[in-house]
Amino acid sequence: MVAALWCLALVWPAAASAQPAAKPWDAILIASFNIQVFGESKLAKQNVVEVLARVVRKFDIVAIQEVRAKSDDIIPRFMQAVNADGSRYHYVIGPREGRTSSKEQYVFIYDTTRITVDPASLGRIPDPSDRLHRPPMVARFRTLVTPAEAAFSFWLVNTHTDPDEVPQELAGLTDVFLAMQRARPDEDDVIMLGDLNAGPPEFGSFQRIPGVGWAVGGTTTNTRRTKTYDNLVFARPQTAEYLSAWGVLDLQNAFGLPLDRALEVSDHNPVWAAFSPVEIRGQQPAMPMAAQPTTMR
Repeated sequence: MVAALWCLALVWPAAASAQPAAKPWDAILIASFNIQVFGESKLAKQNVVEVLARVVRKFDIVAIQEVRAKSDDIIPRFMQAVNADGSRYHYVIGPREGRTSSKEQYVFIYDTTRITVDPASLGRIPDPSDRLHRPPMVARFRTLVTPAEAAFSFWLVNTHTDPDEVPQELAGLTDVFLAMQRARPDEDDVIMLGDLNAGPPEFGSFQRIPGVGWAVGGTTTNTRRTKTYDNLVFARPQTAEYLSAWGVLDLQNAFGLPLDRALEVSDHNPVWAAFSPVEIRGQQPAMPMAAQPTTMR
């Protein structure tokens, strides 16, 4: 499986010189955020960029969907804003995807003081049957907040389904998840995250994944607070590192924005879940998903 993946770009922006905010030592926070047509027009709005940068700094890794630009410098320029406070975030970015002329890119942005990525793991999932409008981007990460031999390592699968083909795409993503569990014998942690254009009631195909669960439930994830589109999906007991803490970062509440200004940032709110930075070996008893989200300020 790994041999079939396509290589992606690994890019290292320069660090800034101020003092970044601290993060919890006993958890890593993994988020997904569809930024909605993230390109030249949005990058030109300084107030929007500042909110986006503040969002990224709250998390250790952010899987971003819907980077849509002809230029290759959108994310490098955005990283300058993210790192303006002294943070040390880097990113990996995938190729432009999509069946139409409107192409999108997936991105992972991660805090290099707490997370590292295996460059050899970066790839695009092959889709010979053309079931996926935008085949997922995958990468394997490891925490740096513990000794390497004890660190939590995991696959992230970044995805964005076509809203007109959700059942077909969720079935295809189920096959992707199962394939990633077999991609290498020393890695059983797979976290699929992104804009699924569907909520848990539509996750029937995921039930083919033994022990499957998801972080977000019982709440909306779009900015208008009407739909549940975004999630993190993983299997228990393999990913016993999940701390049963998750949330939706409501752009209006978190940054004091009226709805119209929040929609300038995105029509999606970021979603996130917390995981132990320490690898949990062996098979652990399954634990229930959190019934209520955790508030993040």
